[in-house]
Amino acid sequence: MSPTEQATIDREQLGIERALVAPCGPDGAIGGEVDERPARSSLRAQIARLERDCSAIVANGFPHIGARAAGAVRSGPRLLTLEQLELERDQLAGRVQELRRLARERAEHEQRSRELLERMKLEPGRYKFVRLPVTDLGQGGCGVWEVRPRFGLIGMLAGWW
Repeated sequence: MSPTEQATIDREQLGIERALVAPCGPDGAIGGEVDERPARSSLRAQIARLERDCSAIVANGFPHIGARAAGAVRSGPRLLTLEQLELERDQLAGRVQELRRLARERAEHEQRSRELLERMKLEPGRYKFVRLPVTDLGQGGCGVWEVRPRFGLIGMLAGWW
């Protein structure tokens, strides 16, 4: 086959390939339809970012903020329409806001507990028999801070706090 014949065949194949690719109009329309690929790609990226945020909040707040608060997990592959993708994104955005609120409330609770512990250490007489679990301080494990008199019953009767 000569190079001219090969070029002719290549041009014909290129013409067939051009015919298979629909021309795109100025408004992004392909053969009368709007191209949804950029919108889908953008929505999927937003959903992925929101899911990462949910996961990070739950992982940092565990066990006080559980996976149940993150929402239901849907199983199985599915192809969503643009409306369904937007709805999924909006639901995830609401869930992220709720998880951030829970994390903020938990941080405030731990801060109040740390302040209470400092006051208990400075003035044990004002906080007689007050118990403060270490989980309220954001620490792991089991344990409790408790204000008790020195030397047990004798210290309590003598006022040795």
